[in-house]
Amino acid sequence: GSCRPALKFTGIVALNVHFCILFLKGLRKMQSSLKKVDCIIEVHDARISFCYRTVFNTSLAIKPHLLVLNKMDLADLTNKRRILSELEQQDIQNVLFADCRRQSDEYVKKIVPTVLELIEKSDRYHRSENWEFCLMVIGVPNVGKSSLINAMRRMYLKKGKASRVGGEPGITRAVLTKIQVCDRPLMYLLDTPGVFSPHVENVEVGMKLALCGTILDHLVGEDVIADYLLFTLNKQQKFDYVERYQLGEPCDDIQMVLKKIAVNLGKTQKIKALTGVGDVKVLIPNYTAAAYDFIRAFRKGELGKVMLD
Repeated sequence: GSCRPALKFTGIVALNVHFCILFLKGLRKMQSSLKKVDCIIEVHDARISFCYRTVFNTSLAIKPHLLVLNKMDLADLTNKRRILSELEQQDIQNVLFADCRRQSDEYVKKIVPTVLELIEKSDRYHRSENWEFCLMVIGVPNVGKSSLINAMRRMYLKKGKASRVGGEPGITRAVLTKIQVCDRPLMYLLDTPGVFSPHVENVEVGMKLALCGTILDHLVGEDVIADYLLFTLNKQQKFDYVERYQLGEPCDDIQMVLKKIAVNLGKTQKIKALTGVGDVKVLIPNYTAAAYDFIRAFRKGELGKVMLD
């Protein structure tokens, strides 16, 4: 069937309430700690390279800054040059792509040399007598900040996890936990909880954040996220979902898709229905379970590589 030209976001009242007070407190504490920080590493989801980065702009201007676009294994990077060019127009010069969940990511190897170069080129570099460096890792929730820290520890210290990694936003609760990530040179990272601005620019930006898991699903609604995902996949002609769920052909009706997914996964329940001719057993699909599977498959990269920005 044909794809909707646009998606109407009915039933969504506000995305601006999500953890705002908690995260703004975190942002204030982060800003007060900037004096002792030599470089800021901003981690962002490569699938939303430009979306919702403005919350950090005031913090970034005063320190050397490296943007790490994580989860590159899930992003469609055929237009990588366009991404870098647009970021350059936003005055973001230093960008690395990474997949921090991989055991040995070649891009993680570039972080320490790049950071050292940025610090040494900085106007405020007067630290020749002190070979201890302090970095701050920032970003919205669930973009892989903890995965980056753990990857650096694996690579440079041959040690395991120091930061808890979770598949939902808000896992890192303690503000500014100091974690050693490198021996030579001695380098510490301040791990911070994900930070949100009190205002999401518009509903579509909110939907992109929700789809990538930076907002807790139930605050938006799994059915709403699933509908936005279906709309996005069809618009970009990414039809891996059709084969995965044995749908036969692309479909733009989320209720129909979720019904078929539920039946395909066996997520159904038989209930008795009273009719004029007696009791009839009716098969009821579990739409929530189907939506959850659809969203999870996207987040794991099982529906193809996608760029949302």
